[in-house]
Amino acid sequence: MFRSLREHHPEWKLHLALADELPPDLRLEHEPLDSIVSIAELGIPDWKGWSFGHQLVELATAIKPFMLARLLKQEGCSRVLYLDPDIVVFSPLDDIIAALAESSIVLTPHQAEPETELAEIIDNEICSLKHGVYNLGFIGVAATDTGHAFAAWWSRRLYHFCRDDIPNGLFTDQRWIDLVPALFPAVGILRSPRFNAAAWNLSKRELSRDPQGKYCVNGKPLGFYHFTGFDSGAHLLMVARSAPDNAAIQELITWYQDESRLAAQDALSKSPWYYGSFSDGTPILAAQRYYYRDHPELQQRFPDPYEATTYLAWWRDNGDPLWPASSIPPTPGFSAGKSASGLSGKLGVLRRAATNPAVGKALGKRAWDVYRSEGIKGIVRRLKR
Repeated sequence: MFRSLREHHPEWKLHLALADELPPDLRLEHEPLDSIVSIAELGIPDWKGWSFGHQLVELATAIKPFMLARLLKQEGCSRVLYLDPDIVVFSPLDDIIAALAESSIVLTPHQAEPETELAEIIDNEICSLKHGVYNLGFIGVAATDTGHAFAAWWSRRLYHFCRDDIPNGLFTDQRWIDLVPALFPAVGILRSPRFNAAAWNLSKRELSRDPQGKYCVNGKPLGFYHFTGFDSGAHLLMVARSAPDNAAIQELITWYQDESRLAAQDALSKSPWYYGSFSDGTPILAAQRYYYRDHPELQQRFPDPYEATTYLAWWRDNGDPLWPASSIPPTPGFSAGKSASGLSGKLGVLRRAATNPAVGKALGKRAWDVYRSEGIKGIVRRLKR
C-alpha cells in the first residue's frame, strides 16, 4: 500500500498507526513511509488494559480515530486520508482531495448501485446491512471543526465499543460510521467506481486494462482496489461468484499473490503479534480478553493484564469456569475500573419505575426475562453496567 502511494503521490506524508510494539531492529529509512506511531504513543487512556480487551482486528481498527485525531492536530495538516494495508493505489487520487475541499468527511459505500440478482442481494447488500454501509478501508477527513468533532466522537465510541459482535449490532469501527451522515454536516459519499473496488461490488464494476496495460473500472482509471479477505480465501470465493470470466481481475489477483509472497520473505512478516500473548509467552484467549473487558473490578486490580503473574494467575484460579458460553449484550467495555460509570442512569430508570406504572411493568418484565435465562447474577451484572 505505501509503495503504491509513494508512486502516485510522492508529495504526501505517509504515517503508519501500529497496533503492536515497534520492532527494535526496524530501520525507518528503508521503509516507504515517514513515521510509525505505536499504540503506546497515541494518548489512549489506560491503554494497556484497554488494548487487552480486543482481538487483533478489533484493536487494529480501534486505534484509527486516535491516530486521526493526532494527525488532524498537527501544524500544517489540512486533511487526513486513511487506507487499509490491503489496499493498493493504481492512479492519482486528486479527485478525493477535491472532494475534501467541499466536504469535511468523505466515505465510500460498499455498494454504489442497487443489486438486481437475488444471490447478489444476499451476498452484497445483506452483508452490508450486517457489517456497515460504508467500507472503512478508506475514510477522508478534513481539518475543520466538523472533522475534529468527528474524530473525537469516533474515538469515544471505539474506546468502549469496537467489537466484532454482529448479533449485537456492532462490527469493529465500521458500523458506527452508518450514523455519520445523520450526525455530522458536510459528509460526502464517493460513488465513483474508481474508489474501493473490491469483491463486494464487482457485480457492478467491470475491470479491464487499457492499451498501456493500466487497470480501469467501468472505463475510468482504477483509483484503488481493496484486497480484503485475501488471506482467508473469501476474496477469491467472492470473485469466483461475481466475476468468474473477467481476465483483468484474474491478472490483478495473480499480481497481488506474487507481491504477497515477496512481502512474506521479510523477517518482520514472521514476527508474532506482541499483544497476542502474556509476558511469559502464553497465548491470550478470547475469553480471557472479554472477561477482563466486562469486569471493571479486574481492570482496577490488574491495570497491566499482560503480566502473567497478575491477571493470568488469577484466571487460572478463578476465571475459566466463570466465562459464559453464550454471548451477552454489549457492556460499556473497558472503563479503567470505574464500575459506577453508568449507575446514575440505572437509578433514574428505577425511580421512573417506582412512579410510572408503565415503566415499572416494562422493567419488571425485562428483569423476569433476565432472571429466567441468567439467574440473579444476570440482574446484578446489568445493574453494575
